[in-house]
Amino acid sequence: MANTLLSIRGLTKAYPGVVANDDVAFDIGKGEIHALLGENGAGKSTLVKMIYGLVQPDRGQMELDGAAFAPTQPSQARQSGVAMVFQHFSLFDALNVAENVALGMENPPKPRDLAKQIQEVSETYGLPLDPYRTVGTLSAGERQRVEIIRCLLQDPRLLIMDEPTSVLTPQEVEILFETLRKLKSEGTSILYISHKLEEIRALCDHATILRLGKKVATCTPAETSARELAEMMVGSSFATPQARTVETGEVLLEVRGLSLPSPGGFGTPLRDIGFEVRAGEVLGIGGVAGNGQDELLAALSGERTSKPGSVLLKGNDVSAMGPTERRGSGLLSAPEERLGHAAAPNMSLIENGVLTAGRRRGLVSGGFISWPKAKDFAAEVIERFDVRTPGPGTAARALSGGNLQKFVVGREILQSPEVLVVNQPTWGVDAAAAAAIRQALLDLAAQGAAIVVISQDLDELMEIADRFGAVNEGRLSDLRAVSSLDMEQIGLMMGGAHDMEVAHADA
Repeated sequence: MANTLLSIRGLTKAYPGVVANDDVAFDIGKGEIHALLGENGAGKSTLVKMIYGLVQPDRGQMELDGAAFAPTQPSQARQSGVAMVFQHFSLFDALNVAENVALGMENPPKPRDLAKQIQEVSETYGLPLDPYRTVGTLSAGERQRVEIIRCLLQDPRLLIMDEPTSVLTPQEVEILFETLRKLKSEGTSILYISHKLEEIRALCDHATILRLGKKVATCTPAETSARELAEMMVGSSFATPQARTVETGEVLLEVRGLSLPSPGGFGTPLRDIGFEVRAGEVLGIGGVAGNGQDELLAALSGERTSKPGSVLLKGNDVSAMGPTERRGSGLLSAPEERLGHAAAPNMSLIENGVLTAGRRRGLVSGGFISWPKAKDFAAEVIERFDVRTPGPGTAARALSGGNLQKFVVGREILQSPEVLVVNQPTWGVDAAAAAAIRQALLDLAAQGAAIVVISQDLDELMEIADRFGAVNEGRLSDLRAVSSLDMEQIGLMMGGAHDMEVAHADA
């Protein structure tokens, strides 16, 4: 126990219809990077919320450095030395870095002193930040630095990180890992949640695996293969996406000189974007978050219209069409933000199915909804994509993030689109579910659809895309065959390197 920082014994938390955590027990050592793994709905989020004081356990105990630990709110956890960097940033775009950091502190120092502290800590840990920069002008990686530094200023004994690399380039991931290893060497413990299993193997000392709310295994990641980790998470083996022979047909989607102003004060304008996608092809578009991905999807889906001739579907100009008209013509989409954009939180899965599939699946006729058909459609999505939910009448907000993602992507795929544009299709989804979604996209392409996958998961794009382009500050690079690229070249393209620089990397 002398080397144990956090001891968890018998933690249990139940909600109506589901036991989120069932008698969970494990220890986190001092100066240890400990992974928490599990498929979507396994109970990871509930567990870390109990550690951080956001949720109270029904039973069980925790000890922090040998003393009873039972925070009833995050401020108590922070005072005890527990800090957390959430998957979704909690920053105000209009405020500067120092002002955002101050908002997360119990007793912030004077602004000038705080700015000095931010500079010192950021330089010490290799995460340089200007305390006076407006957050709205920062990249996703820099925003994450704000969250991390806000935690480090609290001098935490335990740092919880939830999917910390989902918005980073490969080069930024290396910087983050160096920072975490430095913290570890100084005695800080880190509880690390990620679906990127090779990262877990490279970084973490030990791993605890949850399945259906229970702890099922502990292991040393470096001595365990990524596939073994994934199979422990799901309790069985699963198929990896199968390579296919690409036979492309006619051009289904063509984009010509697409330019749009920023949709808001901190959005990204699109600058002269052009590409084409053929039947049977998967085009991968990568980039660091905040470089125009959301704006590109909005322009392709019809949420934002553009000048005539800039978006063509099967040779027909759809630039002035809205989302409903484009869906009717065969161009479907799934945005990154699943709760609130792709799905209405308080509506049931049945109702959310009607929102986008009403026309293509015949769920609406003469202005009236056929509820039996709508229920059958939602049930079909749930079954085909293994959505863990009590039933189709469940509200979208009640699903875990990964399960809602499976529903959203499945809802679009089962409408048999001719062109599908999807942003972050497997974001926050466990390895088995991610493999199933990627296979479904490949199957759709094999049936003759044109697929555009916008993703920050470079492994995903390398696995399923035929050609790759990177979006940087609203501009799209030249497209290149995925087979001709490696991770370093892709990282350069994401960072806005010119073709000459990428060519030099080739050499």
